[in-house]
Formats: sequence, structure tokens, C-alpha cells
Amino acid sequence: MSATNDLARLMREKAEAVAATVVELKNLKEAFAYVLDVCDKKEACQLLVSGCEEKLSDKAEALCETKQEKIVAAPNLSDKEYATFSALCAERGVKCIRDGLRGHLAGIDIGVAHADMGIAETGTCVIDSTSEELRLSSMISEIHMAILPKSRIRATAFDAEREVNALINTGTPRYTAFITGASRTADIERVLAIGVHGPLELHILMLED
Repeated sequence: MSATNDLARLMREKAEAVAATVVELKNLKEAFAYVLDVCDKKEACQLLVSGCEEKLSDKAEALCETKQEKIVAAPNLSDKEYATFSALCAERGVKCIRDGLRGHLAGIDIGVAHADMGIAETGTCVIDSTSEELRLSSMISEIHMAILPKSRIRATAFDAEREVNALINTGTPRYTAFITGASRTADIERVLAIGVHGPLELHILMLED
């Protein structure tokens, strides 16, 4: 077994230990198909505007019904990748967006992003999230999907140090996210709650190079 496959196996083991879903796929085409298959099977994200349970005017009632379609956000796909993916989304009746995410805070079903690298020892995805759109896609979506080529997996944080420094030290302020598992907290009476500060699920899509 190659070193790359060894790291991929360890990445899967550690990520699944913190309740991430890990799938191994051949290429980006399969990754796009996986995203849309998951989207088809889930209920549309429904975060209602506060007050929608009360008797409302016709105008207010219409506002509360605005989130009926499924939305996938894919802010860091290349132009070519986005054109392909958005066309596939349209075929399935899914709205695909890459900017203006603040206008969709009522619920994004799935956020898709390329990960810059993975850290096998902790099952962590590292993503340059300097773009606000990318940060939002990985924080307010119900499901976050990180696309990770196996060649970008490093054994430890020390092995990734040089490349992380290259992401950070560009002369301008950067925001680099280390994402391990779905959002979780036990702040409230030490009861574990999933999805309080971010997505309910993390899916890592490991691609062959």
C-alpha cells in the first residue's frame, strides 16, 4: 500500500472517530454527483423567520414561505467547475450559488468547498477561508462537504506547517480554518449538542489524483 493510501486510511479513521462521513471517489465528477445525491435525500433546510407561527398579513405570510427550494453553495469552485456543477444542480431542481450568501441566511442546505489540505492524525481539513462567502458556506449550511485530493493529506500538523505558513504569510491578513468533525458543544449542562455553531454534518470527499 502506498504512503498516500496509508495517509488516506488514517484520515478516514480519525475523521470518522469524530462523526465525519468520509467517502473515496475517483474524480470531481463523482464528487458533484455525490453532493446532489445527498441533497436529493435530505429535507429542504427550513429556518423560519421569527414570528411565522403568528397570524400574519399576506405580505408577511409570503416572507415566511420564501425558503422552499434547496440551495447548495459552492464559493471556491473555479469558473469552469462552477459552470458544470450549477448545470447539474439545475437539472435536479437545486439552486446553486457562489456569492451573496448573506442573502440566504434563512438556510443553505449544503456548502461545498475545496480543502487546501488534510491532517491525517486528527482527521482535520484545512481551508483558506479568507473569503467571507467561503466562511459562510462552511458555517451556516446544514451539511458541509470538503473536497480533498488524497495527495493533499499530510501525516501531522508539523508536516503541514510549511504549507500552512505559505497560506498565512502572504502580506495581508488571512483566515485559515481547521475543521475537525461537525460543529459541536457541551457548554449547556455538559450535554453534547451537534450543529449549534455550524453544520450538522461534515462529509469529506477524498479524491484520487
